[in-house]
Order: sequence, then C-alpha cells, then structure tokens
Amino acid sequence: MPWLAMRNKNDEFYTQYSDIETEMNAYIEYNPDVFRDKTVLLPCDDPEWSNFTKYFAANFNRFGLKKLISTSYARSAGSKQLTLFESESPLYDEKKHKSSGKLFTLTRQGESKVDTDDIKFSGYLKSDGDFRSPEVCHLRDEADIIITNPPFSLFREFVAWILEGKKEFVILGNMNAITYKEVFPNIKENRIWMGYKSLNEDMYFNVSDEYKKRHRYHDLQANFHSQEVK
Repeated sequence: MPWLAMRNKNDEFYTQYSDIETEMNAYIEYNPDVFRDKTVLLPCDDPEWSNFTKYFAANFNRFGLKKLISTSYARSAGSKQLTLFESESPLYDEKKHKSSGKLFTLTRQGESKVDTDDIKFSGYLKSDGDFRSPEVCHLRDEADIIITNPPFSLFREFVAWILEGKKEFVILGNMNAITYKEVFPNIKENRIWMGYKSLNEDMYFNVSDEYKKRHRYHDLQANFHSQEVK
C-alpha cells in the first residue's frame, strides 16, 4: 500500500480512530499532563474526515488543551467535500472552497466544556494548504506539538519540516519509514523514538471512495488483460 502511494502519488490514507486512541492513551498514562496547556497542530487534517481532529476535539477538556489547530489540503478528497463547519460559516466562499486550504480551530473557553461541535471554521488559507507553505509554517511555529499521519509520498520532507521547527511531534504512519536515511539517523541519535505500537502489529488505514473506485477499475482492467493473454 505505501509503495503504491509513492508510485502513484496517492496520499488518501486515513488513520483509524482506535489507532490514534491507543497511541495517545499510552502517553497520557505515562504523563497525564503531557498535553496540558499546549497548542496542538494537526497540519494534514480536515475535521470532517480526520480522526485526529475528532479525537483531540472530543478529549479537549480531559487533556487540558489550550488550543487545537487543524488545516486541510485543498486537493484532498476530504477537503473537496463541503462540511457544515464551512457551509454554515459567514466566511464560506464557494470559489475559495475549491482552491484554498482551510483552517479550523478549537480554543479553550474558560471552564466551559468544549468538543467537536465547537470546532470553528476560521477561514481559508492563501495557499492550497500544503504543509510547506508559509502560512502552515507559521502555524507550526505557534504550536507546541504537531500530530498527524503525513502524506506517504512526502514523508521524508514532512519529517525534515518538523525537525526544522524544533517541535515535539507524534507521527502515525508506515513502519517502513524508519529505514529512510532522513529518519534512521535521528532514531540512532535518540532525537526520534518509536511509538507505543509494536513493530509486529499491523496498522490499517481507511481510504476514500474515489480511491476505491479507481483501484477497483484498475483491478478489473488488469484481470481483463490477463484473460486476453490467455
């Protein structure tokens, strides 16, 4: 699957809620205040699709978060779909919806309880929402912790981008990435650590309907050609 992502530049792989929960629970058990008073940036995550945004919004009060920032990439399957967060906002713009990345925030409101219903559509980015854009770099610098499942095809660049910002981070992705020359030396030097999930455990990702349809077509086409060869 990750190899196909690299070959076809398909990055529509979405982390399951249970995997996020398992990983974060391990950190909370070790240090209950690990996220307290922190600003968390989710730089590849539309709240309608992203389980990262849903998870941290649902646990906002329990973790004692200060602020949650979520950005989406305009060309992703999730960002192309119009959400209630966006459509019901006075900032909604049909043209920008198609071409611009989107910014969503959730901020502490005194002692009031906040959850996913309080996520605020804060407007459109000037760019398409690529994590390397100046706007998202600025958000990286504002954040205390960066958490996401980065695009498989840009994994090396994403790790370099985080290390450049000198931020704490959690990445849930393909285990093959630990062999990358941009990653392994940092593990060796104890600048990056392996997470809670065992290397012997598989991690499954959800994919978009568009991806399913496209690969179902390729499978049928391949089967057709194999019958022709026979």
